[in-house]
Amino acid sequence: MELYGYPLKAKFAQPRPPPPKVLPATSTVASSYKNRIPYHPESFSLPWMPNSYYKAATLNPTLSPLSESFPGLPPTKIIPFISERPNGVFTRHTLDDWHRSNMTNYKESETTRHNAERLRADLARTIKDVYQQAKRTQGESTKNLGERVNDIEYWKSELCIELDAMIRETNSLMDMQKRLERALADTEGPFQVAHKCLLNREKRMGIDLVHDDVEKQLITEIKIIRSCRERLQQCLDTVNSQLMCNKEARQELEKDLADKQMGHHIDSKCYQLKNTSRGIHFYRGVERIDATISVPETWARFTDNNIFRSQSARATSAKLRASTESLLMGTADEMWRQFSKVNDAFTSRITETANAKSKIQTHLAKTRQEIFQIETKIQVIQKTIRDKEVQLKVAQTRLDERTRRPNVELCRDAAQLRLVHEVNEINETLRNLHQCLRASEDMLQMLVRSKGVLEHDLVVKNNSLFIDQERCMGMRKSYPSTVQILGYV
Repeated sequence: MELYGYPLKAKFAQPRPPPPKVLPATSTVASSYKNRIPYHPESFSLPWMPNSYYKAATLNPTLSPLSESFPGLPPTKIIPFISERPNGVFTRHTLDDWHRSNMTNYKESETTRHNAERLRADLARTIKDVYQQAKRTQGESTKNLGERVNDIEYWKSELCIELDAMIRETNSLMDMQKRLERALADTEGPFQVAHKCLLNREKRMGIDLVHDDVEKQLITEIKIIRSCRERLQQCLDTVNSQLMCNKEARQELEKDLADKQMGHHIDSKCYQLKNTSRGIHFYRGVERIDATISVPETWARFTDNNIFRSQSARATSAKLRASTESLLMGTADEMWRQFSKVNDAFTSRITETANAKSKIQTHLAKTRQEIFQIETKIQVIQKTIRDKEVQLKVAQTRLDERTRRPNVELCRDAAQLRLVHEVNEINETLRNLHQCLRASEDMLQMLVRSKGVLEHDLVVKNNSLFIDQERCMGMRKSYPSTVQILGYV
């Protein structure tokens, strides 16, 4: 049994010649077998041994017995060589050779240790470089994932803002649609009243059967009502088409937002993964799978196009609502003015009352329009205040976060000065906006009070007209008011 790490007994592939009577010098003997490699057929089945074995063999040779001269005997049974010198003693090496061999072994050991130390140092540097490269690469990937998460969050916020605006606009347009439908239905009553008035006037007798101003006004009223009904129907069809466009744009926004939320969830999960995280596995060949269908430019352009489409639809819807509002007020005012003319032609006694009532209706319509506009402005101011408050939150959050900088990093740099200036500017802007909001709300209260006064005066005038019409125009007292025509009730 031989120990690992120690050289085996030398076995040469070729037999050595018999030694001469006078042995040569050790250096000559070493040079004669220096380049020979021992033959070990069993070495292929043994564990690995260091290369120093061969060097040790060259420094301390052991002559192999002449196995070929005695083929019948095993190596352990061969008769040892007996010198012809007296007492069988001969000198193999000198003392200098012995010392020189020891020094050679020492130097070889030092060289081997030095090479091993240098190899260990190289391995340590290599391992350190590998860890640093892996950390740097993983950090860059994490940074890119973080930037991607921020981009998705930005577009998510834009989509949410646009989706909320689209929902509000669609609801407002649906309210306008209902008002149009009610206004269109409410025009049927005045049309029937005017037609019945013409039929009843055909029952006049004698000289009263004249084509007077009342009959002309009734015919004109019927034409106006028909024209108003046609315009309201066309506007209603346009509103229905716009509602379909708004719903399609909203569906695209919701689908895009759902995709963004899923992508944000996945990228956030990837961003938070670490080497110590659970659920990480090997996925062989996944880097060769390219399932992407877009690049950052087309990805951003897709969402931008959806938002632009929604904004365009909202702008068109807002214009349509404004035109519809004008149409409602225009048709109502037109029909009401014609109705007043017919009533004025029926009797001169209620002319002044009818004119006053018409003026009150006009002022009331203008007051309602002004109330609508001032309410819109108040909503715009409130939205602006909310936006500024969000901007103020961002600036103050940045300042608060920067107070946590360590030591000398607490620098009063340009960013710090700009943030402080930004907070002051936003606070001043918010104060001005709040003042504007209070002034607008005060004006709105004044308009509401004015509207209440006008409505009260209108009730008084209606009561006076009801008394007069109970005798002469009882059939026309059922004509709907301007509020009903506009679709508010």
